[in-house]
Formats: sequence, structure tokens, C-alpha cells
Amino acid sequence: MNLSIPDLTTVRARHPEAVAEAAARRARRPLIGDSGRLMIVAADHPARGALGIGDRRLAMADRADLLERLCVALSRPGVDGVLATADILEDLLLLGALENKVVMGSMNRGGLAGASFEMDDRFTGHRAEDIARLGFDAGKLLVRVDYDDPGSLTTLESSARAVDAMAERRLPVFVEPFISRRVDGRVRNDLSAEAVTRSIAIASGLGGTSAYTWLKLPVTDDVDDMAAVLRTSTLPVVLLGGEVGDQEAAYERWGKALRLPTVQGMVVGRSLLYPAEGSVEKAVDTAVGLL
Repeated sequence: MNLSIPDLTTVRARHPEAVAEAAARRARRPLIGDSGRLMIVAADHPARGALGIGDRRLAMADRADLLERLCVALSRPGVDGVLATADILEDLLLLGALENKVVMGSMNRGGLAGASFEMDDRFTGHRAEDIARLGFDAGKLLVRVDYDDPGSLTTLESSARAVDAMAERRLPVFVEPFISRRVDGRVRNDLSAEAVTRSIAIASGLGGTSAYTWLKLPVTDDVDDMAAVLRTSTLPVVLLGGEVGDQEAAYERWGKALRLPTVQGMVVGRSLLYPAEGSVEKAVDTAVGLL
């Protein structure tokens, strides 16, 4: 049952079991396909209250518009799958947009953007058992560490247990680490080579096994530092996109980093779904071309 976007609310209200039914019959694929690379579109920002794109503070708040953009992105050649929270993934399931795609559940979204408790990244999204039950393919978790915040220890411990739970089910988990700090009350991620190096070392050691752990990493402030930074771990890496000001400069930085041996692909969201210039199709096709 492939629905249109206007049908989603009716089906959710009258036939909630349709989500599990769609998940059970979804055609699956290996994590790494024939290309040997991985291109994932990210859309887990709304659950953390991060709805802005540039000066448009609520750009991602229109769910129908977001779903249309995701369906376009997922239809483009070379796009392997999507990262999102349960509500968005289940909409896409009902729309039939996840056939033969990698489906990655976002696990901790409790650190709401701009909140006083932003660094307290509780696991409010997918659990390992949810990802396994729905037949999804992987999970993703965010680990921000502030050396001045004792609460970061709780984040590290809960992240380690999530890594264990995913490994127990032989499910890949993509760990997105940052060294962070508050500047004028706002959380800032440190993208210096030293900080990213430390974050990799910390994230690689989480849990009782790293057999199913991937790293989801930013490109450092100076892209030429990435080769040395990535020697910190042998774990496979995907690059994250983040919000981009200069699209062409971002493509150049990603292209350089993608040549490094441990980098297996990219997970990019807002800059492809809401490009500063051009269409979703053009932005996605350009990013795929970098692989």
C-alpha cells in the first residue's frame, strides 16, 4: 500500500498497524551496495527542534514539503538511503519510498537545540530493539563531550550501552562524536584537528565491541588536516554535511576528504534537501558525483 502524502494522517488514525505491515514487506539491501560507497540523506534534525535553514527559522517545519524533498532525493541514482527519526521514517515507509534503501534510525534526540539541557543527549528516539523489530538497517547516535560539563559522563555511558545493544543484534551503529563547549550560552562544536582527533579516539572506544561501529565525522576546519586526523582509528567513516554557507566550497572540501582511505561515504541533510542554489535534484546529483 503506497500512499500519497495527503493520505498519511487518515491511515495513521484508522490503520496504525499499516506501519508495521509496510516495514515487514519492505525490500531490503546490503549496507554497502555495488558502488562500494555509501550516500545517505539525513533528516533527523526536526526531532531536536533544529528546523532552521539559514535565516529561515522554520524551513523544515512543513512536513509535506520535507517529505516531498526526501522522496526526490531518494529517487536519485546513487542515493543509498536515509537517516531519520521514527515519525519521518514511518511516513516514508507508508509512501513506499524506502524499498531497497538503507534505513538508519536516529537514536538520541533529547539534547534540544538551544535548550539549557542541550548537552544532555538522552536517548529519546529509536532503541536497538526498535530498529531490529522494524527490519531497519542501522542506527545513529550523537556524542557531544564538554570537558567542563560533568553530565557528559552520562552521555558517554548511555552511548556505550547503545553501542552494545546494537552490536548484540549485529546492527551497524554510526557514532557522531564532537568535542563541544558553551560559548555565550550556546553549544559550539570544536572542528579543530586536535578536537576531532580526540573525539574519534573517545568514540572508537565506546562499548564492549567496536565490530559494528562506524564513525560519522565532520570535515576539520582545515581539510588538509583530515589525513592525519583519520589515522586515529581504523573504523569506517562517513562524512557529515551540516549546514553549509558556500555550497561550492563545501563540495570541494568533501571531495578532498572522500579520497582518504577510511572514508566510505557521506551522510548529508539540509544542504542537499534545502540547497542555497538550484534544485534538490542538482544538489544531490552533485554530491553523489563526488563519490
